[in-house]
Amino acid sequence: MGTTDGFLYLSDAVLAGLGIGPDAVADSIEAALCARAEGRLWTAPKAATLPGDGRYMMATLAAADAPRALVIKSVMVSPRNPDRGLAAINGAILLIDSETGLLQAVMDANWITAVRTAGLSAVAARRLADPAAASIAFIGCGVEARSHLDAFAEMFPVKEIRAFGRGRPNIDRLCDAARDKGLAARACEDPRETLEGADLVVTSVTLDYSITPFLDARWLKPGAFATITDLALPWMPAGMPAFDTIVVDDREQEAAAPQPMVERSLVCGDLAGLVTGTLADRFAPERRSAFVFRGIAAGDFALAALAYEHARALGRGVSVKG
Repeated sequence: MGTTDGFLYLSDAVLAGLGIGPDAVADSIEAALCARAEGRLWTAPKAATLPGDGRYMMATLAAADAPRALVIKSVMVSPRNPDRGLAAINGAILLIDSETGLLQAVMDANWITAVRTAGLSAVAARRLADPAAASIAFIGCGVEARSHLDAFAEMFPVKEIRAFGRGRPNIDRLCDAARDKGLAARACEDPRETLEGADLVVTSVTLDYSITPFLDARWLKPGAFATITDLALPWMPAGMPAFDTIVVDDREQEAAAPQPMVERSLVCGDLAGLVTGTLADRFAPERRSAFVFRGIAAGDFALAALAYEHARALGRGVSVKG
């Protein structure tokens, strides 16, 4: 890093074609969390703003000297984009040399956001989910659901999925993707039917603070693991004590948030605690567990840096000269 001859542009299509698998993603996130715990990776709390018309805008920032990188990500959710024929979530990532300040890469943010989110879930699932998990319940069937399907189907001996969501096209695409992996797939008409008896649960509904919660943790069987990517907005607060273990992505970030995802007294620890061993909670067949998260700068940093190094090694992307 540190050249003065321009920067690399990496589109979502190029990033998706780099061949970075779920294990590599999770490993890179774990390494970033350890680096942060040791003072070798510096992050700022996630910033977010809501203009009040359904849009959600956020940004993350993280930096390290090994690799020499400063990663800034900005993403926006626009509920009106599907009517425009656009993805609901769009954004961009800047990768800057942390020593010189020179721009090294501009990346589309959609692939990294989806895969990073599943990677964060995978780090938690490595420790809190049943290693013999055979079924996944999906509440919300969009991009995040498909990235979690890819990750969890590789991590666990999954045999079947159940899917519940608002849009039939997304449900069908998710079920078809599962069948392409040799899994049984069933669209459900009722959220309780979807959750009951599932080993793994993934909720990724579109962020909407006006949503009426409709999921109850008391429906989950003992031993179930839920990864909750949607700020727990669809989960009934009264049911959350049914989880024996609730882990967030970053306790410091959560403490600074004006509106907690779950009652703070229910939170056992965060992802760094799981990875470094300061939080000893692990899978137990009699315990329900959940990972509830907003997304953290360390995850964006890990995958952006990993993707940049892969792209350079493979000669991918578009070189933009200064």
